[in-house]
Formats: sequence, structure tokens, C-alpha cells
Amino acid sequence: MSEITHADVVYGVQTAIAMYTQALDTGRTDDIVATFGAEATSEIDGVGTFQGHDALQEVYAGMVPTAPQRHLVGNIVITSWTAGEAAATSDLVFLLRGENGWAVQLLGRYEDVLVRDGDAWLFRSRKLSLTM
Repeated sequence: MSEITHADVVYGVQTAIAMYTQALDTGRTDDIVATFGAEATSEIDGVGTFQGHDALQEVYAGMVPTAPQRHLVGNIVITSWTAGEAAATSDLVFLLRGENGWAVQLLGRYEDVLVRDGDAWLFRSRKLSLTM
């Protein structure tokens, strides 16, 4: 087995975040939940904290979009990492398309801890703090 590099970790974390975001924007609840470990937590400011696949499935099933939306996640910084775990911070801009076009609905920051599961990285914890 080859040694895990910082670039490998960055790629794995960014891929997990992108998979989560695209699944969220298209309402693919099972795919959202698949980005989390079995006992992982998701804490969403103003919504609550949810642990485990059953709780995550329930909360994300209630967030299926009814209009076009985009979660734009950027400024991803790996704050610490080992071959099996990484912590990351990233910024969020959430856009929703309405009658007058696309508009910013909220801004936030994610604080994530991910664990390596084979070749994939899964969220152990995902915390979203809203700033708007």
C-alpha cells in the first residue's frame, strides 16, 4: 500500500464535499447519506443535530428541493490530517432560483471531520454554521 500524501487527502476531502453538495442539490437523499459514516453526525444551524444513517435519512429526505438550487462550497482548507482522518473548513453560498432568477439565500461555514474508508473519505461530523 502506498503512502497517503497531502494531495491525496485534499482530493479525497474535496470529492466527498462535492458528492454531498451535488446530491443535496438534486434531492438524492440516499447519496447524501452515503457520504457519512454509519454513526456520523450532521449539525445544521437552526435545524438540529442528527446522528446515524436513519436520522440523517429522515432529515435530508425533508430537504428535497422543490426549485432549482445550488450549494457553492469553496475556500476548502484542510486544517489537520493523517492517513486516516482529516479536518476541513469551507465556506458556503446557497443560491435558489425563483421567479426573478438566482438569488443568494444564505451564507455559512462548514466544519468537517472525515475518515478514510478504503479509497473514499466519509464525514464523521459535519457542522454548518450560518452567517446570513
